[in-house]
Amino acid sequence: MSKPRVLVSRAIFPEVIARLQEHFEVDANQGDELWSRAEFAARLKGAAGALTTGAERIDEDALAGAPGLRICANMAVGYNNFDVPAMTRRRVLATNTPDVLTETTADFGFALLMATARRVTESEHYLRAGKWTRWSYDMFSGCEVHGTTLGILGMGRIGQGIARRGAHGFGMKVIYHNRSRLAPELEAQCKATYVSKLDLLRTADHLVLVVPYSAQSHHSIGAAELAQMKPTATIVNIARGGIVDDAALAAALRSKGIAAAGLDVFEGEPQVHPDLLTVPNVVLTPHIASATVPTRLAMANLAADNLIGFLVNGKPLTPLNPEVLQEH
Repeated sequence: MSKPRVLVSRAIFPEVIARLQEHFEVDANQGDELWSRAEFAARLKGAAGALTTGAERIDEDALAGAPGLRICANMAVGYNNFDVPAMTRRRVLATNTPDVLTETTADFGFALLMATARRVTESEHYLRAGKWTRWSYDMFSGCEVHGTTLGILGMGRIGQGIARRGAHGFGMKVIYHNRSRLAPELEAQCKATYVSKLDLLRTADHLVLVVPYSAQSHHSIGAAELAQMKPTATIVNIARGGIVDDAALAAALRSKGIAAAGLDVFEGEPQVHPDLLTVPNVVLTPHIASATVPTRLAMANLAADNLIGFLVNGKPLTPLNPEVLQEH
């Protein structure tokens, strides 16, 4: 009996490929080629499963050309590259990788907050350019972090991790806004207070965005929202590109409407809005919040576990549309 074929769309850890090969015929992109949509669709045809990395769009067009597809396992906690309703209609299971990247991503979110507040990137560029010739009392004076107000938009697992770091490690007052309020015991663990979005914008000294991307959250932070923030405030986005209107953010940074920003995600990435590249008061990183070897390996293994669990045993670990399981 032949093994089902699975497509791995980008290069991943060889040991994870080896695990998959125990169960499947694996079409692996270990050369890490960047396929066009047409090339991806051609490779997807005939596959029973796919391991994707967040960049490959699984929509009606892709699904129409792959009638034998049964599961797409995203190696990411976000899944805005999946048209989940279309996948459900075609009885294709969608999975993601929650939990395994929570603490690592929260670490990075706080690192980006610190670098933004204390002007780390800006000052390093100054030093590397040979401009540092003497000390001055106000050279690269940044924003305080300890004892200030940390605002979090989106209070899922990662948001809670950032809240704990701020409250317990830096004595920050934590406020948050979320679609639904946390249970009292979780609020107590995070030392966090629920507020309206407007109060969050107006009160936070440091605002961290951890809200999932959707049509409803597109440009949740635009010119109007940025205008509500303190001119001394910073904003950090480790959520998804499109949550922030990058053009409006660049304008606010240039006019000093806010003090600084730290961005790990961008609209249309890997392209970055050109205006963001010309303002000094922004820290830019290339979508690396989960990038430690143990965490990325855990993400790849969980995606593989979902493929094996579903195609071999009928029991995926982290389904996004579990109603497909009932149909199967």
